[in-house]
Amino acid sequence: MGTQRKALRTTAVGAVSATLIAGGVLGFTPAAQAATNGVRFVDITGDGGTTLKANVVTPASADGTHRYPLLVMPTSWGFPQVQYLAQAQKLADSGYVVVAYNVRGFWQSGGEIEVAGPPDVADASKVIDWALANTPSDAGHIGMAGVSYGAGISLLAAAHDQRIKAVASLSGWADLIDSIYSGRTEHSEATAVLDGVGLVTGHPSAETSQALKDFFAADLSKEQELIDWGKKRSAATYVDQINKNGAAIMLANAWGDTIFPPNQIADFYGRLTGPKRLELRPGDHATAELTGLFGLPNDVWTDTERWFDHYLKGAANGIDREQPVELKSRSTGGYEGYPDWKSVGATRRKIDLAGTATVHANVDSGADGGTVFLSSILDQVAQLPPVASIPLLPRRWAAVWQSERYGSAQQVRGTARLHATLTPTAESGTLVAYLYDVGPLGLGKLVTHAPYTWHGRTPGRAFGVDLDLFATAYDVPAGHRLALVVDTVDPLYIEHNPSGAQLTFSSPVDDPSYVSVPLREQ
Repeated sequence: MGTQRKALRTTAVGAVSATLIAGGVLGFTPAAQAATNGVRFVDITGDGGTTLKANVVTPASADGTHRYPLLVMPTSWGFPQVQYLAQAQKLADSGYVVVAYNVRGFWQSGGEIEVAGPPDVADASKVIDWALANTPSDAGHIGMAGVSYGAGISLLAAAHDQRIKAVASLSGWADLIDSIYSGRTEHSEATAVLDGVGLVTGHPSAETSQALKDFFAADLSKEQELIDWGKKRSAATYVDQINKNGAAIMLANAWGDTIFPPNQIADFYGRLTGPKRLELRPGDHATAELTGLFGLPNDVWTDTERWFDHYLKGAANGIDREQPVELKSRSTGGYEGYPDWKSVGATRRKIDLAGTATVHANVDSGADGGTVFLSSILDQVAQLPPVASIPLLPRRWAAVWQSERYGSAQQVRGTARLHATLTPTAESGTLVAYLYDVGPLGLGKLVTHAPYTWHGRTPGRAFGVDLDLFATAYDVPAGHRLALVVDTVDPLYIEHNPSGAQLTFSSPVDDPSYVSVPLREQ
């Protein structure tokens, strides 16, 4: 597994790190230069005396006689402190004091990368303390916002610091383990991106390095330690405290986020009891809000400012009266509003997985979830998701079931669920389930997918598999079918099938197998 990690790191550093760093250092430089008027670059003492590099933008009208709402913005994983300057200037022009800081362990900030551990959460409170003492900010009107890593830290801070009244979490996570280890399967390609970027732009702590080493080693003896490490860094663990503190929480993520898939964010949203909003759009990790970081018009950042205007300034802009769940379809690009997450897939249609199918493990059938970033970005900008020729998939390595042709368009919304009976020949194994939109010529476009791993099963004994596929919003045209494909290898994940293993799927009369597809109410 060490060789695999090295290869993944090389790919991440070469193909992704350069892109992210170039975007952070070069791409944001023009925005930074345009926004330097009224910007102060400062050092803030974080938890344990760690120096955090930061910048402060105040309203041009600030003259010491008036206090303004405060927004604190931790940077994304691997990005320098200039990341938010374009948006910070816009927010300052609208009457906010904005303090953006480079999180510990990255770039010129001191300390080590703790992956949103307790020191990172404590840092957020230290930055608030500094801002209240050194800027014309109002202690009664404090918000936090961030993209990706900054989003996760902002949510965690809201659980631990009751001064925070509003949060905008953009492309963040609520459950770290459900993000990188869903279905008990290591999301190796996505995690390698984080690992590689961290090595290039920062200084991982010993705890972080060990956790990633254990993750890539897929050592079951370390599984509980990994889960405990991740839960400590997950806002979902502290949702009761967030609810008690009462911060207004806005969550904005992408359907195709390969770092933090949408299911865990939707689940977290459902557990929040205070003011809340959920927005899901096409794209991959942090791509939906990217243009806003360059100062360009952007729906995510527009709603972020509206959110803070209402909950920090008291503006009657109507965002509190809108449908709190706003989705943008991958197919039409139109927005849809819902009163809650459970209303998204108002009806369900089952596809029976009849008969018996046996697949051999260890070979990629050609059905795949795509490539980190690239596939979902293509889907976002050109509606080109990963494709596979369903008739040509080799049945030795892939099980395939198809629906009838639909006479009308099927608007898939929400979380499809697989229920199946599986008999393996080995105690451990991995399967990946894919749902495809299949056209008249048999070409399948990926609608959604998810991995599933098991350990400790008795070879030759059947057991039930219940798997939630990643939530999505996709329209299947009239005359097309839906197809469920199951195989055992996908480059996105670490697979646990011993050499020569076989998986047999069946559909007992007393417990039929099916995939349940959520559909928008017509």
